[in-house]
Amino acid sequence: MPKVSDDHLAARRSQILDGARRCFAEFGYDGATVRLLEEATGLSRGAIFHHYRDKDALFLALAHEDAARMAEVAATQGLVQVMRDMLAHPEEFDWLGTRLEIARRLRTDTEFRQNWEQRSEELTAATVARLERRKAEGRLREDVPTEVLLGYLDLVLDGLIARIASGHTSDNLSAVLDLVEESVRRKYPPSA
Repeated sequence: MPKVSDDHLAARRSQILDGARRCFAEFGYDGATVRLLEEATGLSRGAIFHHYRDKDALFLALAHEDAARMAEVAATQGLVQVMRDMLAHPEEFDWLGTRLEIARRLRTDTEFRQNWEQRSEELTAATVARLERRKAEGRLREDVPTEVLLGYLDLVLDGLIARIASGHTSDNLSAVLDLVEESVRRKYPPSA
C-alpha cells in the first residue's frame, strides 16, 4: 500500500477543517449533521472521521486552530487586537456563532468542558503574559489585578463574538474597542 505524504495529510485535514468551519457557521453545532459535513468538505464520513475521531474532535480541532492563531496575535499585540481582527474579518470567525451551543455543552458535558478548556489555555496564557509584560512596562492599570483585567477582556470578547454571530457588527464597535483599550491603560505615565 503506498504511503501518503505528510503534506497530503495536512492538506486533507485543512480541507476538512475549512468545510467544517463553514458547516458549523451555517447550521450550528447540533445542526451540522454528518451528511452536511460530508457535503461541506466534499469527503466521505470515513475520510472525515479517519482524521477526527468524531464531531466533537473536529469541532475542538477548529477551536484549537483558532485559539492558536488568536494566541499568536494576543502575545504580540494584545487581546483587543484579536477582537479588532474579528471585526475586520468576521467571516473567519463565523463558526463561533455556535457559542451559545458551546456554553450549553460547557455547562452540561464535563468531558467537552475539559477538552474546550485545554484548547483555550493557549490564548489565556498568551493574554496573561502580555498583560503582565504591559504592567511591568507601566502601561496598564496597576489598581486592577491581572485576573480581573483578563476576566474583563474575556467578557468583552464573548460579547463581541455574540454580536458578530448575530450579524450586528455596527460601525461603532471599533470605537467601543478603543474605549476598552483605553479603560485598561494606565492613566499617568510611570515615574522616572
